[in-house]
Amino acid sequence: MKLNGTSSNTPLNGSNGKQNGVSSNGHGLNGHYTADDELVDDIGDAHSASSIDTPMRPDAFDLDDDLKVDLIEEHFREIMNILGLDLNDDSLSGSPRRVAKMYVKEIFRGLNPANKPKPTLFDNKFRYDEMLVEKDITVQTYCEHHFVPIIGKAHVAYISSGKVIGLSKLNRIVEYFCKRPQVQERLTVQIAEELKTVLETDNVAVIIDAKHLCVSTRGVHDVNSSTITASYSGKFEDEATKQELLRYVTQPSITI
Repeated sequence: MKLNGTSSNTPLNGSNGKQNGVSSNGHGLNGHYTADDELVDDIGDAHSASSIDTPMRPDAFDLDDDLKVDLIEEHFREIMNILGLDLNDDSLSGSPRRVAKMYVKEIFRGLNPANKPKPTLFDNKFRYDEMLVEKDITVQTYCEHHFVPIIGKAHVAYISSGKVIGLSKLNRIVEYFCKRPQVQERLTVQIAEELKTVLETDNVAVIIDAKHLCVSTRGVHDVNSSTITASYSGKFEDEATKQELLRYVTQPSITI
């Protein structure tokens, strides 16, 4: 298969796929665990991020969505074959297509900037100059190290600099940055930076509390722990303002 004129299985750096007894995929040629495997596992278990920006290739959108679905379907069918699953079974036969459509059209649609919400700002005619908090926004994203879910809540706050935004657009912005492979620290910063840009103010705070299925369903198998990340800017760096926000987000939410 070729992408942009290059075979997708071409060895890197023009090699024959072997480097000092290690194949180009980082595994020993005899199939044994290697030092490269340990490094990959260490990075994944550390949940570290390489950049505030989601790592993307320059040609990320050269292929249209329909072609991406076709290609992912083909590759995921091969993954299922390697696992030994019977793709002739009625329950499994459509899975490669379903997974491909889910990746491109749903859970990773936030990779494409064309899908970014376009919120409209309004003049703050009420001259409301206290913080506005939108709490318990659903977070459903995917760990970029293991491609399993991160599920939790986001709390977003801002203090108007003269403009306000529709409440639902705060949820939309959170959702957009969730729809891509993520690291929670990066997700928190990306939401905060986007809100500062959109709202034309530095007075923004974002708090995320989430459970990582890569922690609870594999590795250490800890089903109780959660991860909290926060970004405070502008007036929210003031300790009294920060504590006021924390009182709001820790209050029990109303139910309807």
